[in-house]
Amino acid sequence: MLSLPVQSQRFTAWLQNSALPFWSQQGINPQTGAVYEKFNADHQPDLGAVFRSRVQARQIFVFAAAYQQGWLPDALPVVAGIQHFLNRHAKKDSSDAGYVHSLTAAGEQLDQKLDAYDFAFFLLSCAYRYQSFSDLQALDQANKLLQQIEHQFRSVPGGWMEGDYSSPYRRQNPHMHLFEAFLALYQVTKDGKWLAKAGQIYTLFETVFFRADQGVLLEYFTDQWLPLPGPQGQIVEPGHMFEWVWLLRWYQQLTGTPVDYYCETLYQNGLKLGLEASTGLIYDEVVPGQEPLKKTKRLWPLTELIKASLAQAKASSEPEYQLKAEQQAAFTIDLLFRFYLPANVTGLYVDQLDANNQVCVADAPASTLYHLMVAGLEARAYCQTQQNGKL
Repeated sequence: MLSLPVQSQRFTAWLQNSALPFWSQQGINPQTGAVYEKFNADHQPDLGAVFRSRVQARQIFVFAAAYQQGWLPDALPVVAGIQHFLNRHAKKDSSDAGYVHSLTAAGEQLDQKLDAYDFAFFLLSCAYRYQSFSDLQALDQANKLLQQIEHQFRSVPGGWMEGDYSSPYRRQNPHMHLFEAFLALYQVTKDGKWLAKAGQIYTLFETVFFRADQGVLLEYFTDQWLPLPGPQGQIVEPGHMFEWVWLLRWYQQLTGTPVDYYCETLYQNGLKLGLEASTGLIYDEVVPGQEPLKKTKRLWPLTELIKASLAQAKASSEPEYQLKAEQQAAFTIDLLFRFYLPANVTGLYVDQLDANNQVCVADAPASTLYHLMVAGLEARAYCQTQQNGKL
């Protein structure tokens, strides 16, 4: 039986001593101050990769969160350098609060669309810049970002479009990350408008994203929030089901909203549909009642299973259930190390395994560190709470 405190300490040590030193030093382009989009299988930065602006924001979150833990004392100049790169190169219009979708490594704009998923991470990074460094400019930017998405992305009946561009579908995913950003902003500001925005997304979850007849979360919808016709409309990502469990428990803590039914259904069905029985790894995409649609397995769904398991354990008053969920979290941390975090490579990871659990994408995208950081922090916080409760 694996010990959750031991596995959590192992995870914390990897983040603090391997991942954060690597990404905050070798992971920064010294010419521009921007973070590299990814590292290739040869452990060198991919200088030809398209730089997505949201990845810059995700790393700001990581470094600011690490600063709060005392793991990265010199985070402020690193964050300021990334922010300077975005402000100098990534604005479509100088008065905009948000940034275009992608740039070259040198900062030339490539895809100038404004994207709702991107904006969710711009907002999240603002929350953490404000919380970690008392950055009032970050709070001002968050308010302006909200005005921008309300003006440019808002749509009927409810929610936001994919961005300022036409799309053949609407997705739950940008809304899930906006939900996260709004909760974070409420938590650090106590400004009720952010909780009100989160409430709008919770309503969409209840009425659109969650399908009670199947007990799953769907991904793709029409403009009128009907499941997209055809196979795409039936796709389920188990990792997102786990991610929603964590977010719903967070929303419950802030509002008292009863979410037990949703969380237990998503958690158990995520395991039932998404788990590869022989390993415990999580499939990328499934369709209920069928063979897994994609038998590939990216790293990030495991981090979401860790978070969901801990959220369920924390919410449960039944010792047996709590122990089982803790064991699932400990086992899943161990899976990360066995399959995705090579012992001989400092701070890097592999992104995806194939159907036979061989590495099929050896690149290390910077964007994945956000998932690892949140899961590691959740495990650490849970174990500290449990330890304090026993003192």
